Amino acid sequence: MKKITLLPLAALVASSLALADDIKVLKFSEDGTPTTFDPVQAGTTYANTVTTAVYDTLYEYKYLKSPYELKPNLAVDMPQVSEDGLTYTIKLKKGVKFIDDPAFADGKGREVTAADFVYSIKRHFDPKNRSQGSWLWTGKIVGVDDWKANGSDYTKSIEGLQALDAHTVQIKLIKPFPQLTYTLAMGYSGIVPVEAVEKYGRELSVHPVGSGPFKVVSHNSTKTVLEKNTNYRQEIFDVAGSGYDEKVHGFTGIATLDGKTLPIVDRVELNWVKQASARWNSFSKGTEIVNTTLQNEQMNEVLASKHPVTLKPEYAEKFNFRVNPEAGLVYNFFNFDDEYFGYSEDPKIGAANKALRCAIVKSFNWPQRVSRFYLGIGEAYPGFIVPGTDGFDPAMDKASIKQDIAGAKKLLKEHGWNKRSLPVLYFPGVSSTRNKQFFEQFRGNLTKIGYPKNKIKNKSYATFGDFNKDVKMSKTQLIPMGWGLDYPDAENTLQLFYGPNRSPGSNGSNYNNPEFNKLYEQASIMQPSPERTEIYKQMNQMVVDDCVGIGGYSRTRIRMWHKNAIMWPQRDVIGNYLKYVDIKS
Repeated sequence: MKKITLLPLAALVASSLALADDIKVLKFSEDGTPTTFDPVQAGTTYANTVTTAVYDTLYEYKYLKSPYELKPNLAVDMPQVSEDGLTYTIKLKKGVKFIDDPAFADGKGREVTAADFVYSIKRHFDPKNRSQGSWLWTGKIVGVDDWKANGSDYTKSIEGLQALDAHTVQIKLIKPFPQLTYTLAMGYSGIVPVEAVEKYGRELSVHPVGSGPFKVVSHNSTKTVLEKNTNYRQEIFDVAGSGYDEKVHGFTGIATLDGKTLPIVDRVELNWVKQASARWNSFSKGTEIVNTTLQNEQMNEVLASKHPVTLKPEYAEKFNFRVNPEAGLVYNFFNFDDEYFGYSEDPKIGAANKALRCAIVKSFNWPQRVSRFYLGIGEAYPGFIVPGTDGFDPAMDKASIKQDIAGAKKLLKEHGWNKRSLPVLYFPGVSSTRNKQFFEQFRGNLTKIGYPKNKIKNKSYATFGDFNKDVKMSKTQLIPMGWGLDYPDAENTLQLFYGPNRSPGSNGSNYNNPEFNKLYEQASIMQPSPERTEIYKQMNQMVVDDCVGIGGYSRTRIRMWHKNAIMWPQRDVIGNYLKYVDIKS
């Protein structure tokens, strides 16, 4: 790598603007835009991508391992857990420092301590932060809910959240929570210094101060630029320990990265490109972004076959690809706070609302949706448990994912719904060509069951953040969204229907079934077992029978990347993957 000499004055101006020829630059891309990098608000995939790159978490996932497997990150080792499963003791690595930042007294980053972890979790229970992640620990850690109820006084300790010394964390649980360690690998658990919060306030959302492998140097709605944290602790890429399999990963060149110091690239330019055509154009130029996800619009041009997936020779020569089933699902929930979809003290109205929900579910055409928008690869499945997680039942009755126009009409007629009484429906989504097409398909299906076309309207939002804000505030009738697994356990999707998680928490449908809640609470403290699996199945059938929403489908994505980028594209679950990527000179 050649060196350049700067004049002293120029050095001050260009300290972080080295020429591209002199540094390794990863021009990465995603199809949405983050609105915050504050861990308490890291509720989207896009925010989590940056949050886990700039903040440390105690644990993370092995980069290449399938199925997913945790490993220590800032923690020294996996937790020491008491026999009753209620006390977790975790040792932190010593000598790890936050980045240099004016938030600190001398501008130099200080050591990360166990007290910083305690403070960071407390922030989720301070109402002024409007945490999107508090649901992970609400009702689980001893004392956190009382701390919140008593005014969120940071000078007061919490029995279940203690720094035993500078490098030892202890967490005490109210009841067993087998998924706790998974939550400590999520962006929500990123470790924040109090000095940064006090200095930047709400501006912390765009001025993160962490101890991760990168730091943010600029951000706007189309691009976020990260630079290597030159003070990042010594971490070596152990390819074998990361789950490398020659048969699966051999073509990528990842084996050549074994033993390299992380992070590998000097600079990451995260390009937020929502429009599929614009993203493809940038990718195919060869000099701009290095990764994309194949869309329907490019399928015929790029693919030689779909079963199995192969690229045409001219594309296979330039690009690598992988077929990547989503660790998550897409769905369209009904908002049970809405007077036409939710509960009612009047049994007749309650039954009519359920009939309306079920009729809309019956109107939906999943094969059409998969063919038009998801490459024609994969099939819908009943319920909301993701394939590959405990509780998924391939033999589950598929009536809920089959279009049944006659059945839908019958339900509406039996419960007194007609063109005059049917409510106006607003289908919400971010303003884009694809979302407009989603709306048109949704409306087209409903007109087949007799729903007046003029009563089905599109409600567009400028950004996902605006849309998500309305969902969190229970202002939408419908919730057409996707959910990426936070951790590889069916509990993570079933909690979407747990009553206490209602908006602004993860339960955007505001479904609140006491019987479901009881089963959820029973299963949530159980270790994996056949008994827990049966409870998961029972809960899944319950939400299907209640017509909570249209679902589910796990998208099968075709990830493509330039051959000069040594990487394994995987944004689902793992986080903190940018540090493993290299760019060939």
